[in-house]
Amino acid sequence: MCGIIGYVGKKAASPVLLEGLRRLEYRGYDSAGVALLHEADLHVRKKKGRIDEGIARELQSNPAAGATGIAHTRWATHGPPSDENSHPHLDQSGKIAVVHNGVIENYDQLKQRLVKAGHQFRSATDTEVLAHLIGEYFDKRRVERSEPNPLTLAVCDALRDVIGTYGIAVICTEQPEVIVGSRRGSPLIIGIGDGEHFLTSDANAIVAHTREVVFLNDYDVATLTRERFAVVNLGTQTAPVQISKLEFQAEDSQRGEFPHFMLKEIFEQPRTVENALRGRIDHEGATARFGGLNLSPAELRAIDRIVIAASGTSWHAALIGEYLIEELAHLPVEVEFAHEFCYRNCPLEKNTVLLVISQSGETADTLMALREAKRRGHKALAIINVVGSTIAREADGGIYMHAGPEIGVASTKAFISTLTILTLLGVHLGRMRMLSAGRATEMLKALEAVPKQIESLLQQDESIKNLALKYAPAEDFFFLARGYTFPAALEGALKLKEISYIHAEGYSAAEMKHGPIALIDEKTPTVFVVPQDSMYDKTMANLAMIRARKGPVIAVATEGDLEIAKVADDVIQVPRTLEPLYPILTSVPLQLFAYHIAVARGCDVDKPRNLAKSVTVQ
Repeated sequence: MCGIIGYVGKKAASPVLLEGLRRLEYRGYDSAGVALLHEADLHVRKKKGRIDEGIARELQSNPAAGATGIAHTRWATHGPPSDENSHPHLDQSGKIAVVHNGVIENYDQLKQRLVKAGHQFRSATDTEVLAHLIGEYFDKRRVERSEPNPLTLAVCDALRDVIGTYGIAVICTEQPEVIVGSRRGSPLIIGIGDGEHFLTSDANAIVAHTREVVFLNDYDVATLTRERFAVVNLGTQTAPVQISKLEFQAEDSQRGEFPHFMLKEIFEQPRTVENALRGRIDHEGATARFGGLNLSPAELRAIDRIVIAASGTSWHAALIGEYLIEELAHLPVEVEFAHEFCYRNCPLEKNTVLLVISQSGETADTLMALREAKRRGHKALAIINVVGSTIAREADGGIYMHAGPEIGVASTKAFISTLTILTLLGVHLGRMRMLSAGRATEMLKALEAVPKQIESLLQQDESIKNLALKYAPAEDFFFLARGYTFPAALEGALKLKEISYIHAEGYSAAEMKHGPIALIDEKTPTVFVVPQDSMYDKTMANLAMIRARKGPVIAVATEGDLEIAKVADDVIQVPRTLEPLYPILTSVPLQLFAYHIAVARGCDVDKPRNLAKSVTVQ
């Protein structure tokens, strides 16, 4: 959600900031703006709309100079998208500019306090309140005492009054070569250069300039100049700093020959699975191995229950993980929405472990669930994609997806990577209990065959596109399945509604007769995920109920299934595999189906309306 980029150095800041904004646009695209310092003058440009149609044109027609600046691309929370509500926001004096990710929960009380002191506001945002608050403390610091760095101290003073989440960058005309940043619950990263420094909410924005970074922790306050940076903590006034190296390169987050990031990422999935498997299969021991769980075999064997907390696509992956771990390891698993886990008194027995799933490693609800479990004395493990993310640093142990940057807002390759890892985890835990070596070997060999099977599915892209064109006019869809593929049906429905804005519902096929079947008619297609697994006969019976009511049926079925063609209007075939692995294979054509429908309907696939890539507010 939202994106921040800041630069202080020797170069003109405007091109650096604009390039960074383009790399961050997938995080927010309601509006964008920049603030630049030049010879103690503050130049602000901001505009509603997409970057190239808004702020880029504004800077072209009304350039701004300066070697220090901050910029922001917005996903609206407080106040609708408008020029006035766009970031950066200024303080009362107009000498301090602030960009902000997150939500200031007590902004109304702070605003009332400031209004009584004579402050006037131009926007409906909580961020402008923060800017005014920093400005008020800056004036007090400057008047009361001679401070070497009043801006940093003013930011600290203001943040002590704030309730909520934030990732901020601040500049001031009276300190023209300084950027101050801080975070709580919203990511912020320092980029280290030669005679220049960067501040960003997402490493994608700066990877073309540097791969040396510092991931800030909650309550850290960073002060950046051309030549140095310093970090203190609001609570202790000291902060440990660890310099890390980014795993990916700038070209990894480029579209290449593909028209959209989403399609590129769908086609990257064979390599995604290979990366998730690399170094993690132990054929001799017929098991999987992980280097980062940080739990001994005895501690893993002692686990009596696993609770998985996640949101959105990760929640669907978690449901499949529940099937996998319960079958392979005979461990009870409960899947929770991360946002519900935080706010209800979920009983956690002594030997319960929490497992959280987050592509970004910054999902606010999921991070809160992790912290709640740790507060209660339980181990918290994580499956994440972004090295150095907050969840990666705060979890007791974890497993990286190694999927590379995922830019498309609708998650695809991270979902497939998560399913691969959950299968390995099921085998790993199962071999410590009662999973036989023969069954484990069968699972691992089937997993190793998945990349080539996905490649064969991607070769059906053109035929799936033609199928999508046939059904693109529909306004309602059902996605039905049973057993392992039921959560894959939920995910298929989510993908379609996310990027095409078609109303789509995912259900267990058995649930249709308990009410939703009333909505079936000739204009409502149903996508049945019906591989030849243990639920095949039951699912086929449910399919017959839809056909009896003249509902069009699209079947995702196993290659060689002769029966399905007799009852379905259209069939997409997937390679034969073991039952627990069908969710991986059946998800790929569902992703392509949603993608091509969205393109046919003229939707912006990579930037669907009202959505942002990483939800860092609750």
